Amino acid sequence: MKAAILAPVAWRTPPRHYGPWEQVASNIAEGLVKLGVDVSLFATGDSITAGKLYSICATGYEEDRTQDAKVLECLHISNLMERAGEFDIIHNNFDFLPLTYSGLVKTPVITTIHGFSSPRIIPVYKKYNALGHYVSISNADRSPELNYLSTVYNGLNVAEFEFNDTPGDYLLYFGRIHHDKGTAEAIAIAQKCKRKLLIAGLIQDSNYFKEKVEPFLGADIIYVGNAEPAKRSELLRNAFALLHPINFNEPFGMSVAEAMLCGTPVIAFNKGSMPELIKDAKTGFLVDNVHEAVDAVGKVGNISREDCRTWAESQFSADKMAEDYLKLYKQILAK
Repeated sequence: MKAAILAPVAWRTPPRHYGPWEQVASNIAEGLVKLGVDVSLFATGDSITAGKLYSICATGYEEDRTQDAKVLECLHISNLMERAGEFDIIHNNFDFLPLTYSGLVKTPVITTIHGFSSPRIIPVYKKYNALGHYVSISNADRSPELNYLSTVYNGLNVAEFEFNDTPGDYLLYFGRIHHDKGTAEAIAIAQKCKRKLLIAGLIQDSNYFKEKVEPFLGADIIYVGNAEPAKRSELLRNAFALLHPINFNEPFGMSVAEAMLCGTPVIAFNKGSMPELIKDAKTGFLVDNVHEAVDAVGKVGNISREDCRTWAESQFSADKMAEDYLKLYKQILAK
């Protein structure tokens, strides 16, 4: 089977720091290679893959701001679609725009919907409802207006996340610095618990950082920057718990799965996909507000870190994700 994997071109695939869609596209591609699939990855020129690499730009537009994002996206998508006949299946990890080509090519297109940036993009998905094959990354992140083939949870390279049963005493916030992700709420939780908080992530909203984060930084609230993979694993495995007090219905939450792979329990606001990722009182706690999160920190000692690892490995491994997608490819091609 010849499969083309279309990744975004904002960042390298896999990303050096931030880039969740690129990370998932990479894990899919490399997982399929291991399963014997002939994989062609369409990504930035500096991307790394055991398959064939096709690119129209040396680096992503977020890493080289002299490039025009829309121009790169058009060149990138057309680079794949104009050679669609070379592949048995196309796996789109690049949102709705590639769908506009799907009625013009004979190769079936399976699309992983990594979340909806806005309800305004749904009409494009609706137009190709009968033609497309849509996969959600959680049951929570589904539009009632769309037809879905399946849900496949994002998968991680388990070996990259070392299990640790003897963590430190700090709490960790790991994610974009943005109201949606609840950085300010994490600070409030840590302060009420009188515990050290390490904050790691891309500053996506600079005003939010200046107003809601920076004034509280000091000996006990520390911003460590945007962590690369090795630092990410170290931060996650040594944390007493991960705080994930989100203010939106998150489609998945990579750091939640990553933390549990390290054995680290997660305290999350009960929104979006969180009930699918976290087994309440078994691998962490689902709470509704800062007060409940503070109480949950006091119960973290009751959680088995081995249970966190076992659960995450069974549900969120890259190997399982690749196997699940390969089954879907075969299902589509059998039609």
